[in-house]
Amino acid sequence: MNLHKLLLANNDCYKAGKTIIPKGIMVHSTGANNPWLKRYVGPDDGLLGVNQYGNHWNQHMDRQVCVHAFIGKLADGTIATYQTLPWNMVGWHSGSGSKGNANYLGYIGFEICEDALTDATYFGKVYTEAVELCVYLCKQYNLTEKDIICHSEGHTLGIASNHGDVMHWFPKHGKSMDTFRAAVKAGLAATETPAEPTTPKKYYRVQLGAFSVKANADAMLKKVKAAGFTDAFIKYSE
Repeated sequence: MNLHKLLLANNDCYKAGKTIIPKGIMVHSTGANNPWLKRYVGPDDGLLGVNQYGNHWNQHMDRQVCVHAFIGKLADGTIATYQTLPWNMVGWHSGSGSKGNANYLGYIGFEICEDALTDATYFGKVYTEAVELCVYLCKQYNLTEKDIICHSEGHTLGIASNHGDVMHWFPKHGKSMDTFRAAVKAGLAATETPAEPTTPKKYYRVQLGAFSVKANADAMLKKVKAAGFTDAFIKYSE
């Protein structure tokens, strides 16, 4: 994952300063043919490039919208993730459904910048980046792949507005939220460190001699202990 951080501190959502305990992740896509991060994240940090229209989200906006991260292209075409809100801050990304609002139910939300939806290479890169972001967040907040949904699934659950993302895009490239969750599960399993196998200790005993007269054995034991082997002992056997 190519993770950067540029908080949208001038967005009204950030200024509201409300917090959550992260309990889930909601995957979004932007719904516009513009894969460049600079469209949403600004000002230019030397990697994003300059948004000539100045319509990024790091400012007061006419609508309540803000997410925790964006995935898309840097100025040089590299795919990256930009964190844009603290992970434990209430975002404005889900809207409300019949049973509530995911923004206030502990959901971290991030956007994948869409292109024309037909470029398989671009899709593969942002899909992988999104999987890696979810693996990272699951590890940070003790979540599993079962805690991940997309916006359209949120609507079905009654906790988000009626948007189709990301299921208008993923199936065009043979993917779904089920394949996405499976990839996150695999990523989490790959990061687990297996426990070191416990191998029983082996001991090798050294015998210096066998004596039929105990006095001779005692004399040898005395010499051995004088040489520094203080744990030496006599073992009697017939």
